[in-house]
Amino acid sequence: MTRVLVVDDHPIMRRGLRAILEAEAWVAEVVEAATVADALRTVTGGQVGVVALDIALPDGDGIDAVRRIVRVSPVTRVLMLTMSDDEDLVARALRVGAHGYVLKDTEPGAVVDALRAVASGGFVLGPNVGGSLLSGVRPRPAPLPAPFDGLLPREIDLLAGLAEGESYGEIARRLGVSEKTTRNRASLLFTKLAVADRVQAALLAREAGITGARRHAGC
Repeated sequence: MTRVLVVDDHPIMRRGLRAILEAEAWVAEVVEAATVADALRTVTGGQVGVVALDIALPDGDGIDAVRRIVRVSPVTRVLMLTMSDDEDLVARALRVGAHGYVLKDTEPGAVVDALRAVASGGFVLGPNVGGSLLSGVRPRPAPLPAPFDGLLPREIDLLAGLAEGESYGEIARRLGVSEKTTRNRASLLFTKLAVADRVQAALLAREAGITGARRHAGC
């Protein structure tokens, strides 16, 4: 059961969404706010599982409100529910901590589904919001520490395979080279890392977070 906060300066919008949500079995309570200040007071004063938040509010920017809401209540999740499909606004909202973005002209059942998904830990972009924006807001992997930051992409790929327990034959097939070439590359890699064998290299790689997620396409 989730407590839902609807933040919008239009009473009809707030009450319409509230009426729909109160019929949902997963919703414990629906509360309303018309301003950023009211929203922050509600989130600070009690457990709110998910917020439906407009961007244009009388006392401030809804995107700044997202930043402030997730700061005072990290467990609260936020779905932007607005009229604007501007890509810059979408990207900014997601970067500051929103967990989804849906337009107000979306079918009501889909809005409810989006809120439920976000409340459950999901991430949602509405049907009219470009999925290509995701590539611009996904966090990039943190830079690798020394000595891994000096390795070639194909060496990182080989190292990731070792860290995951792949055999030289499996790595060779994945990379499209011979097993002999893979072993030769591994020997050079061990020298660069100042380790004696694949076991030590794999341990170092795991400590540095080098796994399959770090693989580079086309290495």
